[in-house]
Amino acid sequence: MSIRQIPLLLEGSFQESASSERLPVRNPANQEVLAEVPFATHGEVNRAVAAAKEAFKSWREVPPPARARIMLSYQHLLKAHHDEIAEILAKETGKTFADARGDVWRGIEVVEHACNISSLLMGETVENVANGIDTYSMIQPLGVCVGITPFNFPAMIPLWMFPLAIACGNTFVLKPSEQDPMTPTRLAELFLEAGAPKNVLQVVHGGRDQVDQLLAHPDVHAISFVGSAPVAEHIYRTGTHNLKRVQCFAGAKNHMVVMPDAQPQQVINNLIGASCGAAGQRCMAISVALLVGESKNLVPQLAEAFKVMRPGVWNDSSAAYGPVISPKARQRILDLVQIGKDEGATCVFDGSQVTVPDHETGNWVGPVLFSGVKADMQIYREEIFGPVLLCMEVDTLEDAIALMNANPFGNGCSIFTASGAAARKFQHEIEVGQVGINVAIPVPLPFFSFTGWKKSFLGDLHAYGKQGVRFYTETKTITSRWFDEDIAHAAPNMTISLK
Repeated sequence: MSIRQIPLLLEGSFQESASSERLPVRNPANQEVLAEVPFATHGEVNRAVAAAKEAFKSWREVPPPARARIMLSYQHLLKAHHDEIAEILAKETGKTFADARGDVWRGIEVVEHACNISSLLMGETVENVANGIDTYSMIQPLGVCVGITPFNFPAMIPLWMFPLAIACGNTFVLKPSEQDPMTPTRLAELFLEAGAPKNVLQVVHGGRDQVDQLLAHPDVHAISFVGSAPVAEHIYRTGTHNLKRVQCFAGAKNHMVVMPDAQPQQVINNLIGASCGAAGQRCMAISVALLVGESKNLVPQLAEAFKVMRPGVWNDSSAAYGPVISPKARQRILDLVQIGKDEGATCVFDGSQVTVPDHETGNWVGPVLFSGVKADMQIYREEIFGPVLLCMEVDTLEDAIALMNANPFGNGCSIFTASGAAARKFQHEIEVGQVGINVAIPVPLPFFSFTGWKKSFLGDLHAYGKQGVRFYTETKTITSRWFDEDIAHAAPNMTISLK
Protein backbone atom coordinates (compact mmCIF):
# COMPACT_ATOMS: atom_id res chain seq x y z
CA MET A 1 0.00 0.00 0.00
CA SER A 2 1.50 3.33 -1.06
CA ILE A 3 1.89 6.09 1.49
CA ARG A 4 0.20 9.39 0.75
CA GLN A 5 2.62 12.10 -0.27
CA ILE A 6 1.70 15.58 1.01
CA PRO A 7 1.92 18.00 -1.93
CA LEU A 8 3.12 21.56 -2.11
CA LEU A 9 0.73 24.27 -3.25
CA LEU A 10 3.04 25.90 -5.73
CA GLU A 11 2.41 28.26 -8.62
CA GLY A 12 -1.31 27.69 -8.60
CA SER A 13 -1.51 23.91 -8.29
CA PHE A 14 -0.88 21.07 -5.85
CA GLN A 15 2.25 19.22 -6.92
CA GLU A 16 4.65 16.67 -5.54
CA SER A 17 7.95 18.04 -4.32
CA ALA A 18 11.17 17.09 -6.06
CA SER A 19 12.82 16.79 -2.65
CA SER A 20 14.24 13.47 -1.51
CA GLU A 21 14.04 14.56 2.15
CA ARG A 22 10.75 13.41 3.65
CA LEU A 23 9.35 12.92 7.12
CA PRO A 24 6.63 10.44 8.14
CA VAL A 25 3.42 11.96 9.53
CA ARG A 26 2.36 9.62 12.33
CA ASN A 27 -0.85 9.07 14.23
CA PRO A 28 0.22 9.86 17.82
CA ALA A 29 -2.17 7.23 19.17
CA ASN A 30 -0.50 4.24 17.49
CA GLN A 31 2.50 5.46 15.40
CA GLU A 32 0.72 4.55 12.16
CA VAL A 33 2.26 6.42 9.22
CA LEU A 34 -0.53 8.51 7.73
CA ALA A 35 1.52 10.27 5.08
CA GLU A 36 4.93 11.60 4.19
CA VAL A 37 5.73 15.30 4.10
CA PRO A 38 8.52 16.67 1.90
CA PHE A 39 11.07 19.28 2.92
CA ALA A 40 10.80 21.65 -0.02
CA THR A 41 13.91 22.29 -2.05
CA HIS A 42 15.63 25.66 -2.12
CA GLY A 43 14.32 26.20 -5.62
CA GLU A 44 10.74 25.33 -4.66
CA VAL A 45 10.75 27.87 -1.83
CA ASN A 46 12.05 30.51 -4.21
CA ARG A 47 9.38 29.61 -6.76
CA ALA A 48 6.67 29.95 -4.10
CA VAL A 49 7.82 33.44 -3.13
CA ALA A 50 8.23 34.47 -6.77
CA ALA A 51 4.71 33.29 -7.64
CA ALA A 52 3.28 35.13 -4.63
CA LYS A 53 5.19 38.29 -5.57
CA GLU A 54 3.83 38.20 -9.13
CA ALA A 55 0.27 37.53 -7.94
CA PHE A 56 0.44 40.51 -5.57
CA LYS A 57 0.59 42.91 -8.51
CA SER A 58 -2.96 42.08 -9.57
CA TRP A 59 -4.42 40.91 -6.23
CA ARG A 60 -3.73 44.22 -4.50
CA GLU A 61 -5.93 45.92 -7.13
CA VAL A 62 -8.95 43.70 -6.38
CA PRO A 63 -11.50 45.80 -4.46
CA PRO A 64 -11.89 44.88 -0.79
CA PRO A 65 -15.59 43.93 -1.22
CA ALA A 66 -14.56 41.37 -3.87
CA ARG A 67 -11.93 39.96 -1.52
CA ALA A 68 -14.56 39.82 1.22
CA ARG A 69 -16.88 37.78 -1.00
CA ILE A 70 -14.17 35.14 -1.39
CA MET A 71 -13.85 35.01 2.41
CA LEU A 72 -17.62 34.62 2.69
CA SER A 73 -17.47 31.68 0.30
CA TYR A 74 -14.51 30.24 2.19
CA GLN A 75 -16.16 30.37 5.61
CA HIS A 76 -19.22 28.69 4.09
CA LEU A 77 -17.05 25.83 2.76
CA LEU A 78 -15.19 25.51 6.06
CA LYS A 79 -18.49 25.15 7.90
CA ALA A 80 -19.76 22.61 5.38
CA HIS A 81 -16.58 20.54 5.80
CA HIS A 82 -16.17 21.24 9.51
CA ASP A 83 -16.37 17.65 10.75
CA GLU A 84 -14.31 16.29 7.86
CA ILE A 85 -11.48 18.72 8.69
CA ALA A 86 -11.82 17.90 12.39
CA GLU A 87 -11.44 14.17 11.70
CA ILE A 88 -8.26 14.75 9.68
CA LEU A 89 -6.97 17.00 12.45
CA ALA A 90 -7.84 14.51 15.20
CA LYS A 91 -6.03 11.64 13.51
CA GLU A 92 -2.79 13.53 12.88
CA THR A 93 -2.65 15.42 16.21
CA GLY A 94 -4.29 12.85 18.49
CA LYS A 95 -6.88 15.35 19.74
CA THR A 96 -10.30 14.09 20.69
CA PHE A 97 -12.95 14.76 18.07
CA ALA A 98 -14.65 17.37 20.27
CA ASP A 99 -11.35 19.21 20.79
CA ALA A 100 -10.54 19.00 17.08
CA ARG A 101 -13.92 20.50 16.19
CA GLY A 102 -13.15 23.39 18.53
CA ASP A 103 -9.78 23.92 16.83
CA VAL A 104 -11.49 24.21 13.44
CA TRP A 105 -14.27 26.44 14.72
CA ARG A 106 -11.96 28.99 16.33
CA GLY A 107 -10.24 29.29 12.96
CA ILE A 108 -13.55 29.76 11.16
CA GLU A 109 -14.32 32.67 13.49
CA VAL A 110 -11.23 34.51 12.21
CA VAL A 111 -12.30 33.91 8.60
CA GLU A 112 -15.69 35.40 9.50
CA HIS A 113 -13.85 38.42 10.85
CA ALA A 114 -11.94 38.72 7.57
CA CYS A 115 -15.29 38.92 5.76
CA ASN A 116 -15.58 42.40 7.27
CA ILE A 117 -12.36 43.53 5.64
CA SER A 118 -13.89 46.52 3.84
CA SER A 119 -14.70 48.20 7.14
CA LEU A 120 -11.41 47.14 8.70
CA LEU A 121 -9.45 48.86 5.91
CA MET A 122 -11.14 52.22 6.32
CA GLY A 123 -8.75 55.12 6.83
CA GLU A 124 -9.24 58.45 8.59
CA THR A 125 -9.97 61.95 7.33
CA VAL A 126 -9.73 65.42 8.84
CA GLU A 127 -11.03 68.23 6.68
CA ASN A 128 -9.41 71.66 6.70
CA VAL A 129 -6.45 70.87 8.94
CA ALA A 130 -5.24 74.24 7.64
CA ASN A 131 -7.00 76.67 5.33
CA GLY A 132 -7.96 74.73 2.22
CA ILE A 133 -5.93 71.68 3.21
CA ASP A 134 -7.33 68.22 4.01
CA THR A 135 -5.47 65.22 5.43
CA TYR A 136 -6.56 61.63 5.07
CA SER A 137 -5.05 58.16 5.41
CA MET A 138 -5.25 54.99 3.33
CA ILE A 139 -4.59 51.41 4.38
CA GLN A 140 -2.58 49.46 1.79
CA PRO A 141 -1.15 45.91 1.70
CA LEU A 142 2.51 45.03 2.21
CA GLY A 143 3.25 42.34 -0.39
CA VAL A 144 4.36 38.75 0.23
CA CYS A 145 3.69 37.59 3.81
CA VAL A 146 4.80 34.34 5.46
CA GLY A 147 3.17 32.24 8.18
CA ILE A 148 5.03 29.58 10.20
CA THR A 149 2.57 27.56 12.26
CA PRO A 150 2.86 25.03 15.12
CA PHE A 151 1.63 21.45 15.51
CA ASN A 152 -0.85 22.05 18.31
CA PHE A 153 -3.48 24.01 16.35
CA PRO A 154 -3.09 23.02 12.67
CA ALA A 155 -6.43 24.56 11.68
CA MET A 156 -6.87 27.54 13.98
CA ILE A 157 -3.40 29.08 13.67
CA PRO A 158 -3.12 28.97 9.85
CA LEU A 159 -6.62 30.48 9.73
CA TRP A 160 -5.41 33.23 12.08
CA MET A 161 -2.93 34.18 9.41
CA PHE A 162 -3.51 33.70 5.71
CA PRO A 163 -7.22 34.65 5.37
CA LEU A 164 -6.73 38.02 7.08
CA ALA A 165 -3.43 38.74 5.29
CA ILE A 166 -4.93 37.88 1.90
CA ALA A 167 -8.15 39.80 2.61
CA CYS A 168 -5.94 42.83 3.26
CA GLY A 169 -4.60 42.50 -0.29
CA ASN A 170 -1.38 40.60 0.38
CA THR A 171 -0.25 37.26 -0.98
CA PHE A 172 0.88 34.52 1.40
CA VAL A 173 3.35 31.65 1.79
CA LEU A 174 2.31 29.19 4.51
CA LYS A 175 4.89 26.87 6.12
CA PRO A 176 2.84 24.56 8.38
CA SER A 177 4.24 22.27 11.04
CA GLU A 178 5.85 19.23 9.48
CA GLN A 179 4.28 17.10 12.23
CA ASP A 180 0.65 17.56 11.06
CA PRO A 181 0.50 19.00 7.52
CA MET A 182 -2.64 17.20 6.37
CA THR A 183 -5.05 19.67 7.97
CA PRO A 184 -3.43 22.81 6.47
CA THR A 185 -3.38 21.10 3.08
CA ARG A 186 -7.12 20.55 3.27
CA LEU A 187 -7.62 24.18 4.31
CA ALA A 188 -5.70 25.26 1.23
CA GLU A 189 -7.75 23.00 -1.05
CA LEU A 190 -10.97 24.55 0.21
CA PHE A 191 -9.52 28.04 -0.17
CA LEU A 192 -8.98 27.45 -3.89
CA GLU A 193 -12.45 25.91 -4.14
CA ALA A 194 -13.86 29.10 -2.59
CA GLY A 195 -12.66 31.03 -5.62
CA ALA A 196 -9.34 32.44 -4.43
CA PRO A 197 -6.95 33.23 -7.28
CA LYS A 198 -4.54 30.33 -7.33
CA ASN A 199 -1.30 32.17 -6.66
CA VAL A 200 -2.37 34.32 -3.73
CA LEU A 201 -1.62 31.36 -1.42
CA GLN A 202 1.41 29.07 -1.61
CA VAL A 203 2.07 26.18 0.80
CA VAL A 204 5.59 24.84 1.31
CA HIS A 205 6.74 22.24 3.83
CA GLY A 206 9.96 21.72 5.72
CA GLY A 207 11.96 22.55 8.79
CA ARG A 208 14.56 25.07 9.92
CA ASP A 209 16.35 25.34 6.58
CA GLN A 210 13.15 26.28 4.76
CA VAL A 211 12.19 28.73 7.51
CA ASP A 212 15.61 30.39 7.44
CA GLN A 213 15.36 30.74 3.67
CA LEU A 214 12.02 32.52 4.03
CA LEU A 215 13.39 34.74 6.81
CA ALA A 216 16.18 35.93 4.56
CA HIS A 217 14.27 36.17 1.29
CA PRO A 218 14.38 39.75 -0.06
CA ASP A 219 10.83 39.59 -1.44
CA VAL A 220 9.20 38.61 1.88
CA HIS A 221 7.78 41.59 3.77
CA ALA A 222 6.17 40.17 6.93
CA ILE A 223 6.50 36.99 8.98
CA SER A 224 4.08 35.60 11.56
CA PHE A 225 5.16 32.73 13.82
CA VAL A 226 3.60 30.70 16.63
CA GLY A 227 5.73 28.22 18.58
CA SER A 228 8.23 27.68 21.37
CA ALA A 229 10.18 30.51 22.98
CA PRO A 230 13.68 29.51 21.74
CA VAL A 231 12.49 29.19 18.14
CA ALA A 232 10.53 32.45 18.43
CA GLU A 233 13.67 34.29 19.53
CA HIS A 234 15.61 32.91 16.55
CA ILE A 235 12.87 33.86 14.11
CA TYR A 236 12.42 37.33 15.56
CA ARG A 237 16.12 38.14 15.63
CA THR A 238 16.75 36.72 12.15
CA GLY A 239 13.66 38.24 10.58
CA THR A 240 14.16 41.71 12.01
CA HIS A 241 17.88 41.56 11.15
CA ASN A 242 16.74 41.05 7.57
CA LEU A 243 14.42 44.08 7.92
CA LYS A 244 11.16 42.11 7.94
CA ARG A 245 8.07 42.96 9.94
CA VAL A 246 7.82 40.09 12.44
CA GLN A 247 5.33 38.91 15.06
CA CYS A 248 6.22 35.88 17.20
CA PHE A 249 3.87 34.19 19.65
CA ALA A 250 6.11 32.25 22.01
CA GLY A 251 6.07 30.31 25.28
CA ALA A 252 3.83 30.63 28.29
CA LYS A 253 3.44 29.81 31.95
CA ASN A 254 -0.19 30.63 32.65
CA HIS A 255 -1.51 30.98 36.20
CA MET A 256 -4.97 30.75 37.73
CA VAL A 257 -5.45 32.59 41.01
CA VAL A 258 -8.00 30.91 43.27
CA MET A 259 -9.42 33.18 45.97
CA PRO A 260 -10.95 31.72 49.15
CA ASP A 261 -14.42 32.97 48.12
CA ALA A 262 -14.39 31.17 44.75
CA GLN A 263 -16.96 28.44 44.13
CA PRO A 264 -15.01 25.19 44.73
CA GLN A 265 -16.62 22.99 42.10
CA GLN A 266 -16.33 25.67 39.43
CA VAL A 267 -12.63 25.99 40.28
CA ILE A 268 -12.03 22.26 40.07
CA ASN A 269 -13.94 21.83 36.82
CA ASN A 270 -12.11 24.71 35.17
CA LEU A 271 -8.67 23.72 36.43
CA ILE A 272 -9.10 20.17 35.15
CA GLY A 273 -10.16 21.29 31.70
CA ALA A 274 -7.66 24.13 31.40
CA SER A 275 -4.65 22.07 32.51
CA CYS A 276 -5.36 18.70 30.88
CA GLY A 277 -7.47 19.61 27.85
CA ALA A 278 -5.67 18.90 24.55
CA ALA A 279 -3.11 16.99 26.68
CA GLY A 280 -1.90 20.36 27.98
CA GLN A 281 -0.56 21.24 24.52
CA ARG A 282 -2.03 24.75 24.46
CA CYS A 283 -0.16 28.03 24.77
CA MET A 284 -3.10 29.21 26.87
CA ALA A 285 -3.30 26.11 29.11
CA ILE A 286 -3.35 26.77 32.84
CA SER A 287 -0.25 25.11 34.27
CA VAL A 288 -0.10 26.82 37.67
CA ALA A 289 -2.84 27.14 40.28
CA LEU A 290 -2.08 29.90 42.80
CA LEU A 291 -4.11 28.97 45.86
CA VAL A 292 -4.71 32.01 48.08
CA GLY A 293 -5.23 31.44 51.81
CA GLU A 294 -7.80 28.78 52.63
CA SER A 295 -8.21 27.77 48.97
CA LYS A 296 -5.19 25.49 49.54
CA ASN A 297 -7.70 23.03 50.98
CA LEU A 298 -8.87 22.31 47.40
CA VAL A 299 -5.80 20.16 46.64
CA PRO A 300 -7.31 16.84 47.85
CA GLN A 301 -10.45 17.47 45.79
CA LEU A 302 -8.31 18.29 42.77
CA ALA A 303 -6.43 15.03 43.23
CA GLU A 304 -9.69 13.06 43.23
CA ALA A 305 -10.78 14.83 40.06
CA PHE A 306 -7.44 14.09 38.38
CA LYS A 307 -7.85 10.38 39.11
CA VAL A 308 -10.84 10.08 36.79
CA MET A 309 -9.20 11.91 33.89
CA ARG A 310 -7.94 9.56 31.22
CA PRO A 311 -6.63 9.93 27.70
CA GLY A 312 -7.98 8.01 24.72
CA VAL A 313 -8.18 7.80 20.96
CA TRP A 314 -9.80 10.55 18.88
CA ASN A 315 -13.18 8.81 18.44
CA ASP A 316 -13.56 7.70 22.06
CA SER A 317 -16.25 10.09 23.26
CA SER A 318 -15.50 9.29 26.91
CA ALA A 319 -11.81 10.22 26.67
CA ALA A 320 -10.80 13.49 28.31
CA TYR A 321 -7.97 14.15 25.87
CA GLY A 322 -5.65 12.40 23.42
CA PRO A 323 -1.93 11.58 23.24
CA VAL A 324 0.82 14.16 23.00
CA ILE A 325 2.24 14.80 19.56
CA SER A 326 5.37 12.62 19.57
CA PRO A 327 7.47 10.16 21.60
CA LYS A 328 10.03 12.96 22.08
CA ALA A 329 7.37 15.27 23.54
CA ARG A 330 6.16 12.47 25.81
CA GLN A 331 9.64 11.75 27.13
CA ARG A 332 10.29 15.43 27.81
CA ILE A 333 7.12 15.64 29.93
CA LEU A 334 8.01 12.48 31.86
CA ASP A 335 11.53 13.80 32.45
CA LEU A 336 10.16 17.06 33.88
CA VAL A 337 7.74 15.16 36.12
CA GLN A 338 10.70 13.25 37.56
CA ILE A 339 12.67 16.48 37.94
CA GLY A 340 9.76 17.94 39.90
CA LYS A 341 9.85 15.01 42.30
CA ASP A 342 13.62 15.27 42.64
CA GLU A 343 13.35 19.01 43.36
CA GLY A 344 11.12 18.32 46.33
CA ALA A 345 7.66 19.16 45.01
CA THR A 346 4.91 16.89 46.33
CA CYS A 347 3.45 14.71 43.59
CA VAL A 348 -0.10 14.51 44.89
CA PHE A 349 -1.20 12.38 41.94
CA ASP A 350 0.96 10.80 39.24
CA GLY A 351 -1.02 9.19 36.47
CA SER A 352 1.66 9.87 33.87
CA GLN A 353 2.54 6.24 33.14
CA VAL A 354 -0.67 5.23 31.42
CA THR A 355 -1.53 3.14 28.38
CA VAL A 356 -4.66 2.80 26.31
CA PRO A 357 -5.85 -0.73 25.40
CA ASP A 358 -5.04 -1.72 21.81
CA HIS A 359 -2.96 1.48 21.45
CA GLU A 360 -0.04 0.71 23.74
CA THR A 361 2.46 2.40 21.41
CA GLY A 362 0.70 5.75 21.60
CA ASN A 363 2.26 8.86 23.12
CA TRP A 364 0.14 8.69 26.25
CA VAL A 365 0.72 10.83 29.33
CA GLY A 366 -1.78 10.67 32.15
CA PRO A 367 -2.59 13.66 34.38
CA VAL A 368 -0.10 14.78 37.04
CA LEU A 369 -0.77 17.06 40.02
CA PHE A 370 1.99 18.68 42.09
CA SER A 371 1.70 20.75 45.26
CA GLY A 372 4.34 22.57 47.27
CA VAL A 373 5.91 23.96 44.12
CA LYS A 374 8.42 26.82 44.53
CA ALA A 375 9.31 29.55 42.05
CA ASP A 376 12.94 28.41 41.75
CA MET A 377 12.01 24.89 40.65
CA GLN A 378 12.62 23.86 37.05
CA ILE A 379 9.06 22.59 36.66
CA TYR A 380 7.89 26.12 37.41
CA ARG A 381 10.46 27.92 35.27
CA GLU A 382 9.90 25.81 32.15
CA GLU A 383 6.81 25.34 30.02
CA ILE A 384 5.97 21.63 30.42
CA PHE A 385 3.39 21.50 27.60
CA GLY A 386 1.66 18.44 29.00
CA PRO A 387 -1.23 17.50 31.33
CA VAL A 388 0.61 18.63 34.45
CA LEU A 389 -0.78 21.11 37.01
CA LEU A 390 1.40 22.81 39.62
CA CYS A 391 -0.20 24.07 42.83
CA MET A 392 1.47 26.91 44.72
CA GLU A 393 0.26 28.45 47.98
CA VAL A 394 0.30 32.19 48.74
CA ASP A 395 -1.17 34.18 51.61
CA THR A 396 -2.74 37.10 49.76
CA LEU A 397 -3.83 38.34 46.36
CA GLU A 398 -0.91 40.81 46.48
CA ASP A 399 1.48 37.86 46.87
CA ALA A 400 -0.11 36.11 43.90
CA ILE A 401 0.21 39.20 41.71
CA ALA A 402 3.84 39.71 42.71
CA LEU A 403 4.71 36.10 41.92
CA MET A 404 3.03 36.23 38.52
CA ASN A 405 4.55 39.58 37.59
CA ALA A 406 8.01 38.18 38.36
CA ASN A 407 7.48 35.42 35.79
CA PRO A 408 9.10 36.18 32.42
CA PHE A 409 6.03 35.03 30.47
CA GLY A 410 2.77 36.94 30.15
CA ASN A 411 0.48 35.11 27.78
CA GLY A 412 -2.68 34.41 29.77
CA CYS A 413 -3.98 34.17 33.32
CA SER A 414 -7.21 34.07 35.25
CA ILE A 415 -8.72 34.69 38.67
CA PHE A 416 -11.64 32.87 40.23
CA THR A 417 -13.40 34.93 42.87
CA ALA A 418 -16.77 36.26 43.98
CA SER A 419 -15.25 39.67 44.76
CA GLY A 420 -15.50 42.44 42.20
CA ALA A 421 -12.86 44.42 44.06
CA ALA A 422 -10.37 41.54 43.93
CA ALA A 423 -11.08 40.97 40.24
CA ARG A 424 -10.62 44.65 39.40
CA LYS A 425 -7.37 44.89 41.36
CA PHE A 426 -6.09 41.77 39.59
CA GLN A 427 -6.97 42.89 36.07
CA HIS A 428 -5.39 46.30 36.66
CA GLU A 429 -2.13 45.24 38.28
CA ILE A 430 -1.30 42.00 36.53
CA GLU A 431 1.40 42.16 33.82
CA VAL A 432 -0.19 39.63 31.50
CA GLY A 433 -1.79 40.30 28.15
CA GLN A 434 -4.95 38.17 28.40
CA VAL A 435 -6.89 38.04 31.65
CA GLY A 436 -9.87 35.90 32.58
CA ILE A 437 -12.25 36.64 35.42
CA ASN A 438 -13.94 33.36 36.31
CA VAL A 439 -12.89 32.27 32.79
CA ALA A 440 -9.99 29.81 32.77
CA ILE A 441 -8.75 30.23 29.17
CA PRO A 442 -9.51 33.81 28.09
CA VAL A 443 -8.72 33.58 24.37
CA PRO A 444 -10.40 36.65 22.82
CA LEU A 445 -12.77 36.44 19.89
CA PRO A 446 -11.34 37.69 16.57
CA PHE A 447 -12.71 41.24 16.68
CA PHE A 448 -10.30 41.75 19.59
CA SER A 449 -6.63 40.70 19.28
CA PHE A 450 -4.57 37.90 20.82
CA THR A 451 -2.40 39.95 23.15
CA GLY A 452 0.37 38.05 24.91
CA TRP A 453 2.97 40.12 26.80
CA LYS A 454 6.62 39.91 27.85
CA LYS A 455 8.50 36.81 26.58
CA SER A 456 5.24 35.31 25.34
CA PHE A 457 5.25 37.74 22.41
CA LEU A 458 7.96 39.34 20.33
CA GLY A 459 6.91 42.18 18.08
CA ASP A 460 4.68 45.23 18.11
CA LEU A 461 1.35 44.15 16.59
CA HIS A 462 -0.61 41.08 17.70
CA ALA A 463 -2.71 38.53 15.81
CA TYR A 464 -6.13 39.11 14.29
CA GLY A 465 -8.51 41.92 15.25
CA LYS A 466 -7.48 45.51 14.51
CA GLN A 467 -3.86 44.79 15.36
CA GLY A 468 -3.77 41.91 12.88
CA VAL A 469 -5.00 44.20 10.11
CA ARG A 470 -2.36 46.77 11.04
CA PHE A 471 0.34 44.08 10.99
CA TYR A 472 -0.52 43.10 7.42
CA THR A 473 -0.86 46.66 6.09
CA GLU A 474 0.86 50.01 5.82
CA THR A 475 -0.77 53.39 6.41
CA LYS A 476 -0.31 56.06 3.78
CA THR A 477 -1.16 59.63 4.80
CA ILE A 478 -2.09 62.24 2.17
CA THR A 479 -2.15 65.99 2.69
CA SER A 480 -4.10 67.67 -0.13
CA ARG A 481 -4.80 71.20 -1.33
CA TRP A 482 -6.54 72.39 -4.50
CA PHE A 483 -6.05 75.93 -5.84
CA ASP A 484 -8.84 78.10 -7.20
CA GLU A 485 -6.30 80.44 -8.85
CA ASP A 486 -2.58 80.92 -9.27
CA ILE A 487 -0.71 82.14 -6.22
CA ALA A 488 0.89 85.56 -6.55
CA HIS A 489 4.30 84.71 -5.05
CA ALA A 490 6.38 81.89 -3.60
CA ALA A 491 6.01 81.05 0.10
CA PRO A 492 9.06 79.06 1.32
CA ASN A 493 8.06 79.24 4.98
CA MET A 494 6.09 76.15 6.07
CA THR A 495 3.88 78.09 8.48
CA ILE A 496 2.88 80.56 5.78
CA SER A 497 2.25 77.82 3.21
CA LEU A 498 -0.18 76.04 5.53
CA LYS A 499 -2.23 79.09 6.51
